Amino acid sequence: MNDSKDDLTDPAPTIDGAAEETALRETAPDEATKKLEAELQEMKDRWLRSEAEMANLRARTKREVEDARLYAVQKFAKDVVEAAENLKRGIDNLPKKVESEPDIVTKLRDGFEGIERSFVSLLERNGITKADPTGATFDANFHQAMAEQETAEHPPGTIIQAWSQTWLLNGRLLRPAMVVVGKAPAEQKRD
Repeated sequence: MNDSKDDLTDPAPTIDGAAEETALRETAPDEATKKLEAELQEMKDRWLRSEAEMANLRARTKREVEDARLYAVQKFAKDVVEAAENLKRGIDNLPKKVESEPDIVTKLRDGFEGIERSFVSLLERNGITKADPTGATFDANFHQAMAEQETAEHPPGTIIQAWSQTWLLNGRLLRPAMVVVGKAPAEQKRD
């Protein structure tokens, strides 16, 4: 009985890693092979996941760098667009062209219109475009409704007047158009 008690209290003998591997090979070569194949498969899975994560990281970084390049000037572009809008308002407020106007007024008008065309062309070459929303269906993503006006000439929700243009920077909204949206006349609403 004493021997069995000693067996319970004595710690189990330890085998170092190399000896354990040798013992596994001798006792169960199929089990050792299966264990190594499982470890190999696990390492292969880890490697594939790591490669996929790196590919995603590279793609995301490339996209972020491209966005930064395209839209880094957004604040500046908004200010420039405001200047273009003010130039257009100034031209629109010039007196209408008449046959008997002095040559200086005609030359000034033509000069300002040429400057405005050149300025808008320069903006377009740099990815800043404008669109006139008049006649289009109201889209809250590109238009800011400043007022509604009853009209029988246009379907409800149609932009009947644009106070400013829609401005885009490389396809992304830079500044929404300020618009007047048509609504059904009161007598049509009752029917």
